[in-house]
Amino acid sequence: MNRVNRTRLALCILWALLTLAGASEARADTKHPPAHPVDLNAATAEELQQVPGIGPSTAKAIVNFRQKSGPFQIIEDLLAIKGISKARLEKMRPYLTVSPSAQRSR
Repeated sequence: MNRVNRTRLALCILWALLTLAGASEARADTKHPPAHPVDLNAATAEELQQVPGIGPSTAKAIVNFRQKSGPFQIIEDLLAIKGISKARLEKMRPYLTVSPSAQRSR
Protein backbone atom coordinates (compact mmCIF):
# COMPACT_ATOMS: atom_id res chain seq x y z
CA MET A 1 0.00 0.00 0.00
CA ASN A 2 1.49 3.32 -0.99
CA ARG A 3 1.65 6.44 1.15
CA VAL A 4 -1.40 8.14 -0.44
CA ASN A 5 -3.60 5.10 0.12
CA ARG A 6 -2.44 4.77 3.75
CA THR A 7 -3.27 8.44 4.32
CA ARG A 8 -6.72 8.02 2.78
CA LEU A 9 -7.36 4.92 4.88
CA ALA A 10 -6.26 6.72 8.04
CA LEU A 11 -8.53 9.68 7.25
CA CYS A 12 -11.48 7.36 6.59
CA ILE A 13 -10.93 5.57 9.90
CA LEU A 14 -10.62 8.88 11.75
CA TRP A 15 -13.82 10.19 10.13
CA ALA A 16 -15.70 6.99 11.07
CA LEU A 17 -14.53 7.19 14.68
CA LEU A 18 -15.50 10.85 15.00
CA THR A 19 -18.90 10.16 13.45
CA LEU A 20 -19.59 7.29 15.83
CA ALA A 21 -18.43 9.31 18.84
CA GLY A 22 -20.71 12.20 17.88
CA ALA A 23 -23.69 9.90 17.48
CA SER A 24 -23.18 8.32 20.90
CA GLU A 25 -22.83 11.74 22.54
CA ALA A 26 -26.07 12.89 20.91
CA ARG A 27 -27.86 9.83 22.30
CA ALA A 28 -26.41 10.48 25.77
CA ASP A 29 -27.65 14.09 25.71
CA THR A 30 -31.22 13.12 24.79
CA LYS A 31 -33.50 13.28 27.80
CA HIS A 32 -36.48 11.08 28.35
CA PRO A 33 -39.03 13.16 30.25
CA PRO A 34 -40.30 11.65 33.49
CA ALA A 35 -43.45 9.51 33.24
CA HIS A 36 -45.04 11.47 36.10
CA PRO A 37 -44.57 15.10 37.15
CA VAL A 38 -41.66 15.71 39.51
CA ASP A 39 -42.54 17.29 42.87
CA LEU A 40 -40.46 20.44 43.39
CA ASN A 41 -40.63 19.98 47.16
CA ALA A 42 -39.58 16.35 47.33
CA ALA A 43 -37.32 15.71 44.34
CA THR A 44 -33.60 15.23 44.61
CA ALA A 45 -31.24 17.05 42.26
CA GLU A 46 -30.93 13.85 40.23
CA GLU A 47 -34.70 13.53 39.88
CA LEU A 48 -35.01 17.18 38.86
CA GLN A 49 -32.49 16.61 36.09
CA GLN A 50 -34.94 14.26 34.37
CA VAL A 51 -37.05 17.31 33.52
CA PRO A 52 -36.28 18.84 30.11
CA GLY A 53 -34.66 22.23 30.69
CA ILE A 54 -33.14 21.31 34.06
CA GLY A 55 -29.46 20.47 34.09
CA PRO A 56 -27.14 19.81 37.01
CA SER A 57 -26.58 23.46 37.99
CA THR A 58 -30.28 24.37 37.79
CA ALA A 59 -31.24 21.27 39.78
CA LYS A 60 -28.74 22.22 42.48
CA ALA A 61 -30.07 25.80 42.52
CA ILE A 62 -33.64 24.51 42.96
CA VAL A 63 -32.64 22.30 45.89
CA ASN A 64 -30.62 25.13 47.48
CA PHE A 65 -33.52 27.58 47.05
CA ARG A 66 -35.90 25.10 48.67
CA GLN A 67 -33.54 24.58 51.61
CA LYS A 68 -33.07 28.33 52.18
CA SER A 69 -36.58 29.62 51.44
CA GLY A 70 -38.80 26.70 52.37
CA PRO A 71 -41.15 24.70 50.17
CA PHE A 72 -42.36 25.96 46.83
CA GLN A 73 -45.92 27.23 46.91
CA ILE A 74 -46.48 27.33 43.16
CA ILE A 75 -44.44 26.36 40.13
CA GLU A 76 -43.97 30.05 39.27
CA ASP A 77 -41.72 30.35 42.37
CA LEU A 78 -39.01 28.94 40.10
CA LEU A 79 -38.79 32.36 38.44
CA ALA A 80 -36.83 33.52 41.50
CA ILE A 81 -33.98 31.22 40.46
CA LYS A 82 -31.33 32.78 38.27
CA GLY A 83 -31.47 31.42 34.73
CA ILE A 84 -35.12 30.36 34.76
CA SER A 85 -37.10 32.63 32.48
CA LYS A 86 -40.84 32.57 31.80
CA ALA A 87 -40.24 30.79 28.49
CA ARG A 88 -38.03 28.15 30.09
CA LEU A 89 -40.54 27.67 32.89
CA GLU A 90 -43.33 27.03 30.38
CA LYS A 91 -41.26 24.25 28.77
CA MET A 92 -40.68 22.63 32.17
CA ARG A 93 -44.20 23.14 33.56
CA PRO A 94 -45.79 19.91 32.21
CA TYR A 95 -43.17 17.87 34.05
CA LEU A 96 -43.42 19.62 37.43
CA THR A 97 -45.82 19.67 40.34
CA VAL A 98 -45.91 21.15 43.85
CA SER A 99 -47.15 18.81 46.55
CA PRO A 100 -50.48 19.95 48.09
CA SER A 101 -49.11 19.75 51.65
CA ALA A 102 -46.52 22.39 50.72
CA GLN A 103 -49.11 24.86 49.47
CA ARG A 104 -49.39 26.71 52.74
CA SER A 105 -48.54 30.37 53.15
CA ARG A 106 -44.98 31.28 53.97
